[in-house]
Amino acid sequence: MWYIEWVKEILLSFLFLINLAEGDQIPVLNQYVLNAVKSMPRGGGYEASQRAVNRLAASVTVKEGKVHQDIKGVGASFCSGATYLVFLRVIEDLRASGSLKLSAQSLARFADLNQEDGEGVFGRWNANGPGTAKLFRELRCGSNFTSYEKALPGDFMKIWWTDEIGGKERGHLVVYLGMEGGQVKFWSSNQPGGYGVKRVPKSKVRRVLFSRLEHHQRLNSAAKLSPKNQFLADMLRKRFTWKQVVKECRVSER
Repeated sequence: MWYIEWVKEILLSFLFLINLAEGDQIPVLNQYVLNAVKSMPRGGGYEASQRAVNRLAASVTVKEGKVHQDIKGVGASFCSGATYLVFLRVIEDLRASGSLKLSAQSLARFADLNQEDGEGVFGRWNANGPGTAKLFRELRCGSNFTSYEKALPGDFMKIWWTDEIGGKERGHLVVYLGMEGGQVKFWSSNQPGGYGVKRVPKSKVRRVLFSRLEHHQRLNSAAKLSPKNQFLADMLRKRFTWKQVVKECRVSER
């Protein structure tokens, strides 16, 4: 009956809000992210170019209803591509556990990496500025905030090294792992080595934006996303203010 399935969905949502690891304050979905990070390769080099994007796009396919990543021969990687692979692995792990159901249309959109900045799912994630945060806001699948005190390992984190946002920015997209003696610890594809853990002094970080996955069932609304988000598409060439980012992504600064 329809109401039985509805009750199941409510119970699943409730279970994922409960901290199941005794003595640990990391939410379950963050633990999925951290487990996905552990499954990623190490090294491989760093390359932020269209060639690297094309290689990554060719390595992700849908076979028999599952997203497959064949990244052994892809070569050098880049930060937004690395974190997106982690995101895809989280989605597949949630589907394997039975806690997430995706339509064929939504699955196809997640697996399509042949996207320009601002287009589809990956094009949003891969855009300059707050790509992940804007995607989470559009899907309503998580929260965006700036507080280190609130941040937890397994949050996605956009770092800005300068005040520039958009076409002239210098940034990095990572999985946050915590603070160690005044240093920010994270995982991503980092210069020059590629996939791995890195630490940088907090004093070198100009601005941060954390995005936490919280409502995994809403990922199925990916099929309803507009073909392009112009705000993110314009990030490639235009300059934006932090005030615009806060408004567009519903960022909590408390």
